[in-house]
Amino acid sequence: MSIVREPRSIARNFLARPQQEGLGAVVRRSIGRFELRYFDPFIVLDEFSVSAPAGFPDHPHRGFETVTYMLQGAVTHEDFDGHKGTIKAGDLQWMTAGRGVVHSEMPATEGIQKGLQLWINLSSKNKM
Repeated sequence: MSIVREPRSIARNFLARPQQEGLGAVVRRSIGRFELRYFDPFIVLDEFSVSAPAGFPDHPHRGFETVTYMLQGAVTHEDFDGHKGTIKAGDLQWMTAGRGVVHSEMPATEGIQKGLQLWINLSSKNKM
């Protein structure tokens, strides 16, 4: 039994085109681009593809959370506080940036690493 009573039509669609991010990485951004930019609390939704030596070297985040799901390969995450871990295909990582964090996400294995990353805005009381 379906809980959907009436099918909804698609209001609009568009192609998330590849763009460069980080150091030689490619992302396909759907949420967060001009056509879809006001989806609070969702800031960005990227599908990423990266192979060493490319990646996302040290960069800052503040005031939001990231949820990363690996589709293929593995990525090593390391932050300025010494936390380090590797997520592999099928793994999920949730990072809260709050006051701020500087971290990196770099390929952990040979070949192409693919995943999804969603950025979620924190409420003002949780940003600091």
